[in-house]
Amino acid sequence: MNAMTKPEVTEVDPITLQVIRGSFETIAEEMGHVLYRMSFSSIIRESQDLGAGLFDTNYNTLCESESTPMHIGSIPGYLRGIAETIEDGEWYEGDVVVHNHPYYGASHTPDLAIVVPVFYEGRLVGFAGNTAHHVDIGAATPGLIIDVPDVFAEGMLLAGVKLYRKGKANTGMWNYIRMNSRAAQQLVSDIEAQVASARLGAKRFVELLEKYGEDVVFGAANQLMDYSERMTRQRLSEIPDGDYEAEGWLDDDGRNRGKQLRVKVTVKVRGDEVEVDLTGSADQTPTAYNVPFEGSTKVAAYAAFRKLLLDTATSDMRVPSNEGSFRPIKVTAPLGSIFNPKFPASAEARFTQCNRMIDLIIRALAPVMPETVIAGSSASISFAAYSGVRPSGDYWVFLEVNEGAYGGRPRSDGPDSIDNLMANTRNNPLEDLAMHIPMICDRYELRDDVPPGAGEFRGGIGVVKSQRILTPGFITHESERHTEAPWGIFGGHAGAVGKCLLYNAAKPDDVTEMHSKFSGLEVKADDVMSYYSPNGGGFGDPLKRRAQKVLEDVLDGFCSVDHAREAYGVIVDLEEETVDLDATNKLRAKMKAAS
Repeated sequence: MNAMTKPEVTEVDPITLQVIRGSFETIAEEMGHVLYRMSFSSIIRESQDLGAGLFDTNYNTLCESESTPMHIGSIPGYLRGIAETIEDGEWYEGDVVVHNHPYYGASHTPDLAIVVPVFYEGRLVGFAGNTAHHVDIGAATPGLIIDVPDVFAEGMLLAGVKLYRKGKANTGMWNYIRMNSRAAQQLVSDIEAQVASARLGAKRFVELLEKYGEDVVFGAANQLMDYSERMTRQRLSEIPDGDYEAEGWLDDDGRNRGKQLRVKVTVKVRGDEVEVDLTGSADQTPTAYNVPFEGSTKVAAYAAFRKLLLDTATSDMRVPSNEGSFRPIKVTAPLGSIFNPKFPASAEARFTQCNRMIDLIIRALAPVMPETVIAGSSASISFAAYSGVRPSGDYWVFLEVNEGAYGGRPRSDGPDSIDNLMANTRNNPLEDLAMHIPMICDRYELRDDVPPGAGEFRGGIGVVKSQRILTPGFITHESERHTEAPWGIFGGHAGAVGKCLLYNAAKPDDVTEMHSKFSGLEVKADDVMSYYSPNGGGFGDPLKRRAQKVLEDVLDGFCSVDHAREAYGVIVDLEEETVDLDATNKLRAKMKAAS
């Protein structure tokens, strides 16, 4: 059945409104917990590369789990794509739909969405849905892909497909999925976890409707969305009207080496509305290094302003995460550009571009939001796919997201070794790695070969992760920022670019420096990929940094004695573990006079 007209909604009193708000948020969190606790692959179970929430029949986000922003914000796009492609042309009770087509609203093909319709008193009133990143969906290379010619090389394209129709399993489709993945058991088990999560969300939604009534629940939902919109507009109106620009350069497209790709952002503020205009960014690429517009580009812009304007740590009031915060934000990207590719261009490797876009939105607004913005973050992601074939002939595939670092902030240093901006996945426990696949982590620590960006508040320190494969296998790696360091701001210094090294454990000095992204690289037993994420940029004049904090960084190994002197003007006595304050004051005065 399709949706029917709902009763007129009524104004909900403040107490009931907050109770229903809490119920929405609890349902979304419960959906997320069920999903990652029931999953088998580490990318979902440990890294929690997922999102879950409830939606109305107009595809508005009513609530979302506290997980990766890219997942949650993309589900309305999935729903709109499902509306165009759904099997049978309509929803029935008991249906379960799987969808991942990037030209029908999906974020990218490995992120499968599972959607369950919510029926109340025989009418379609909403949806419970989730997305999660899957280990392998049968693409040209195991796990991840970059250098492929079109979207058809990305693996299974599923558009509005019913895994269950009126409660009955579509066994043919389940068999199709099972037979087209290198990691079939993990894929099927993880999809089953998504189905359980979505069904639970639908059940809880109905229970909420039964308890308070449809008019009250949707009245509250509309009031909560209006409140989020009102708060977003209020914060936007505090930014002076104007066009604010910033640009940066991506390393390459994964095939054409040495050819950088421009990212240009113009933030157009008008009253209580904003437009993010990506005109001037690079044309779409011939590889998978493009960004689906509906499912990823727009979502990244929404996330950027939520971070800037409604961060829970800096806002006086906690604003619900729902559709309302998206309404005042418009996103523009020319068709045929890297942020809005034309079908059938591939668009699987789309994350680093989104992170850089957010980084540049922050940079563009720095002159008018000096107490809110941060310096340049790593604004990348290291997404690696390791794989091989067992003696049985079965594939093993492991996906890993490596951490980066934030830029320095107005009142504190940038956090070290953590996903940033659009990324929010957790690190994968090394014990889990050794238990399930033929790999060993040789090194996992804060980066120590170069310092972070100096500033009154220094940039965050990136990670070093060295993974050794114990058998012959393959590696695909998607990362960025090997050529353009995270930017410093308000006198802060730039951070440090990332790098990726490949060597064999038996010959550790015979090192090959890799490009930031490469596909299907064949490796030998005991080959090691060592990834160094970028260090964040510094915030504010380094000469204003407290000498004691510089000393602490030196003692912690984050800063050398020479760097303390040259960047901060601080003279450290390493033997005594003290600062020579008199010499420091003189040197700083000299450096300030010379600047």
